[in-house]
Order: sequence, then structure tokens, then C-alpha cells
Amino acid sequence: MSDRLAVLPQYLIPKQALTALAGKFASAQFGGLTTSVIRRFVARYNVNMAEAANPDITSYASFNDFFTRALKDGARPLADADLICPVDGAISQFGPIAKDQVFQAKGHAYSTTALVGGDAALGARFENGHFATLYLSPRDYHRIHMPCAGDLTRMIHVPGELFSVNPTTARGVPGLFARNERVVCVFESERGPFVLVLVGATIVGSMATVWHGQVNPPRPGHLRQWEYQAGQVSLQKGQEMGRFLLGSTVVMLFPQGPLHFNPQWAPARPIQLGEAMGQRAIA
Repeated sequence: MSDRLAVLPQYLIPKQALTALAGKFASAQFGGLTTSVIRRFVARYNVNMAEAANPDITSYASFNDFFTRALKDGARPLADADLICPVDGAISQFGPIAKDQVFQAKGHAYSTTALVGGDAALGARFENGHFATLYLSPRDYHRIHMPCAGDLTRMIHVPGELFSVNPTTARGVPGLFARNERVVCVFESERGPFVLVLVGATIVGSMATVWHGQVNPPRPGHLRQWEYQAGQVSLQKGQEMGRFLLGSTVVMLFPQGPLHFNPQWAPARPIQLGEAMGQRAIA
């Protein structure tokens, strides 16, 4: 079966309604039922609870509490690299941006401007730059951390579709990551600007950042953005910046200039928070 045919049902199902329902269930506190669901999830996806700061399944009041669980101290040491991997998951794609085109999968690309919500000036800052797209599966740790130190300048909530973001869908839905709902976080660092985008997906109940809290819902259906003064939100390399309530994808954009990705990286390779992602020269 072709990838396009495989994803056809996603065009037909009520993705927004399913996502809203999943979000309500995930935040509800059903006592023993919640514990049973978590226990089955852990067994189904082979979740390593030994890494969790709180490994006691029965102590989580809601599925969201479990899903956004913290790791124990020292579980993810930070590599000595300019850029570290910000999540646990798997590599979807990474590499150079061809003028303004970000590679998604064979036969599919999307523009930097589309990804950031239509701001051509912001998109242009990353022409001929570099990108990395990282997929978080259901079993993964779902907090997102900083790849390097940075000062937040803008956050943009872009409304959109809620297609799945698994590899099959990435191959079958044109412009997937620039079509789905997303939260675009724009940072300035000592080595130039970078963008970290949290991409929503089917049954991703919400996305949150450490400075704002839950960004969505609400889902008003129009673009929203927030501006931040220099130094208002400063985060260090490896510090938590946000989280997904259910799994999704992170896309990062970096500007033109030398950036050498970890030579061990390859599409579909498993990755962990804190491992070396790349080295880049000071602009």
C-alpha cells in the first residue's frame, strides 16, 4: 500500500474532535481506571519507568501527569557540544535548508516561512541554513529541553491540521509539519537566532512552555503571538522549555553558517536528550 493511500483515512476522520476528547480523558482523574490505563500503556510501549523521577505508576493522578513525568537526576547527562539533542525520540530528517525549502520526506518539502506561520522576514533568516526534525513516539520522555542557551524573543501559536506525525504520514502528507497546529518559539543565542517548533498531532491534547504554561487549548482558529523583552525569558542549554501532552515532533531551524551535525546521526536513528547534536562556529 502506498503511503498516500495509507494516510487517506486521516483526511476523513474528525481529528479535532478526537483530539479534544483525548485531551479531556488524559487530564481526568479516574483513580483505579487511570492507574490501569497507565499500567497497560507502560506494558504496551515498554516504557522504562526506572528512569522516571517517580517510578510509582499508582501515584499519577491523571494520564497527563504520567505522560509528562520528569526524569530522575542524572538520567540524561549533557554532552560537551555546541548543540545537544533536546528530546528523546528518533531522527526524522536533518541537514541543510535548500534556500528556503526544508526537506520532509522523498518528494515533499515545505518553506521556512510556512513553518513559522507566514512571517516571511522570520523565515528568511534561515534561508540556506540548517534544520533537524525529531519525532517523539508514545513511549518517549515528552519534555523538550534547550539545545543551547538562548533568550526568547517571540512565541507564535499557529492553528492548523492535526494529522499524525509518524513516519508513514510524513511520507504521505505534503507539507505536514507546516500544516499541523504548532507553537513556534524564536530564540536569540550568542551564535545567532534559532527556532524551535513544537508540532501538534492527532490526539495531542495540548502543548505547553515553561514561561507561558499551556498554550493550547484554547484553539481560537487564528494565529496568536507574544513578544518578549531581552532577558525576560533566558534559558540555559539542557533546561526544560516545554512539553507535549501526548507525543509529537520538534523541528529546529538554524541560520546559514558552519554547522556540523553529529556524524553518527542518520534518519530513523534513536536519540536521547543530551547527546551531541552538532558543532557550529561563532558568527
